[in-house]
Amino acid sequence: MAVRRERTSKAPRAPRAKPRRRSVLQTNAGEPIPIVHLAAECWPFARTGGLGEAVASLATYQAAAGLPTTVVMPLYRAVRKVVRQLEPFGEPFLVQLGPTLESARLMRPKRRMRGANVLFIEHEGFFDRPGLYGEGKDYGDNYRRFAFLSLAAIAALPQVAPFPGGAILHAHDWHAAPALVYLRTVFAGHSYYRHVPAVLSVHNAGYQGHFPAETLPDIGLPWELYTWRVLEWYERVNWLKGGLAFADAVVTVSATHARELQTADGGFGLGDTFHTLRDRLFGIVNGIDHDLWDPGNDKDIVAPFTAQQLDGKRRCKAALQERFGLAHRLDVPVLSMAARLVAQKGLDLLVDGAAIGVADAQYVFLGQGDDRYIQPLRVLAARFPDRIAVETGFTDALEHVVIAGADMLLMPCQYEPCGLTQMRAQRYGTLPLARRTGGLNDTIDDGVTGFLFDQFSTDALAHTIARAVHHYGDAAGWRARMRKAMAKNFSWERSALKYLAVYLKALEVAEGTGRATD
Repeated sequence: MAVRRERTSKAPRAPRAKPRRRSVLQTNAGEPIPIVHLAAECWPFARTGGLGEAVASLATYQAAAGLPTTVVMPLYRAVRKVVRQLEPFGEPFLVQLGPTLESARLMRPKRRMRGANVLFIEHEGFFDRPGLYGEGKDYGDNYRRFAFLSLAAIAALPQVAPFPGGAILHAHDWHAAPALVYLRTVFAGHSYYRHVPAVLSVHNAGYQGHFPAETLPDIGLPWELYTWRVLEWYERVNWLKGGLAFADAVVTVSATHARELQTADGGFGLGDTFHTLRDRLFGIVNGIDHDLWDPGNDKDIVAPFTAQQLDGKRRCKAALQERFGLAHRLDVPVLSMAARLVAQKGLDLLVDGAAIGVADAQYVFLGQGDDRYIQPLRVLAARFPDRIAVETGFTDALEHVVIAGADMLLMPCQYEPCGLTQMRAQRYGTLPLARRTGGLNDTIDDGVTGFLFDQFSTDALAHTIARAVHHYGDAAGWRARMRKAMAKNFSWERSALKYLAVYLKALEVAEGTGRATD
């Protein structure tokens, strides 16, 4: 399939803008090439974290740029709470999932929603459950649930994108990685699928989909694939590794993280696999919705503010202190964390209180997570109620309140593939204090729009907190930093357009002309 780049006007700043609908990916015949995203999550239908938001934003911008874009995801019970009216898209079809024949059906919203098309794969037994992945712990049949998602999506692809040359299949994370394995094995003999380009986005390589080897026949994959080159990983099946083996192009969510993944320490056991991808591995930072995260027009905060008029920021800080029972002080900074309170986010550096006590400051922790971190933080909050607050009742609106009112954002992460909160915070003049890893390194300018440290240690974090609090004492210098942070462009417009190079590479490889050889 030949492709050409078409001159276009700039993509819209945000999904709400009215775009000039022209395609950036076309065949020589002038036909736009469809993109089909396969994901376990997509906002606002169902999400547990950044994956669902990233998929929704990317698909929305691609649709706005004139590309026929569809998201395919499970029809969870949670989806039915968001979309009240659904209608069938085509007839039911059967999927051979190992030893069993399962019935599937595509459903879509009865009323067209803004952005990309969305199709839901219906299977009551697999997806009509209280949780997306589990209840307290993972569902024991997750390997069959998401293998079914992949198989059903591939089987339905000609119906979803009835394009003579196929569509670009863009799978996201380990849940959808088997789709690439099925595409290149089970469906390889069908003419429609022969040259379908396959892209895999790795949003968080710390989650790979590890399952016992004996699950392979249960999901309809032959033992021939259980080798170190494809699915075998330390005597277990590794779904993400299988997707990487068959992907024509792979994207992770920042340039720094793409380099980290190719190392022994940063590759989560797949460093060599990522390294062999060579020019098929891309690092593209996610974007944020500049309309949704706009301090000048945010309905969830007590006072709007801009880089030119910062008075509202002070009112937001006072409201944050009142909401969390902190002392009403403007002379000390408020450092906040709005995240899952888990090991990845660096909580081990905070729960003993050593770093927190290094300077005169207040702290707000917002998020759900592990009790081994929440309980020690609550003990600290009980000891210092005027300085430390903990809230596990996370809501989107409260996240806006915390980011708008804080002076700094804490992200001392063990690793962070991309991160979105640090970009949102800078839009609000809230300077991130973060470890120099992944997307944090790519989006924060140390000493200018935030503060970075290298070593994952309490001492390094404490030193950086002390450094940041010292700079906070220079009011004029701090306002200058805030304005520089608020001026940064983190829109999806920039990020989404970079995917053109990814799709061109995938098309090249799928045609057999671009895959590197060992």
